[in-house]
Amino acid sequence: MNGTDSYPVRLNIDYPERFDRLTTFFRLVVAIPIVIIAALLTGSAYRWPWRFWAGPVVGGGYVFLPTLLMILFRKKYPRWWFDWNVALTKFGLRVSSYVLLLTQVYPSTDEEQGVHLEIDYPNVETDLGRGMPLVKWLLVIPHLIVLAFLAIVAVFCTIVAWFAILFTGTYPRSFFNLVVGVLRWSLRVDAYAVLLTTDKYPPFEL
Repeated sequence: MNGTDSYPVRLNIDYPERFDRLTTFFRLVVAIPIVIIAALLTGSAYRWPWRFWAGPVVGGGYVFLPTLLMILFRKKYPRWWFDWNVALTKFGLRVSSYVLLLTQVYPSTDEEQGVHLEIDYPNVETDLGRGMPLVKWLLVIPHLIVLAFLAIVAVFCTIVAWFAILFTGTYPRSFFNLVVGVLRWSLRVDAYAVLLTTDKYPPFEL
């Protein structure tokens, strides 16, 4: 297996069989209610998934600082904290995927729908180093620089896809795969540096 296959974070988004031109045209307007709900849950720092690290750091809806302290002093990651962080990440990802035109179904607050995210629950004693949460923010700086550029590319692809759907009824598959790849990359970084579910360094791969 390559680095992405064995990494404890896996994301797949189903390619829609049909694209609705009308809801695509008004996507940003239609998405406003669910975006507001996502913002209320994650705090005012709600970001696209490739910038999800910003929300927990400034005290959004994620259990970040308590998890950091628990790993540091007790070598423990309470399962319900993990479940909450994963559920919130999945919800935010469904919302962002809808805004980015990757899905056509209105985001559910609890159902998986066509966005499939798996994050392995860590064995803290063997998988997580006690002091690693203190330095991960520094180690992911190269990733954040690359993701900043990839985010621009993903936005460009989304704009092109918006026009493509309106005129052809389809989302270019290569653009779809690229945007999903950017989300996948950012989620691996989030799991490493913010959700703190793994000490395995994220690969530089889409």
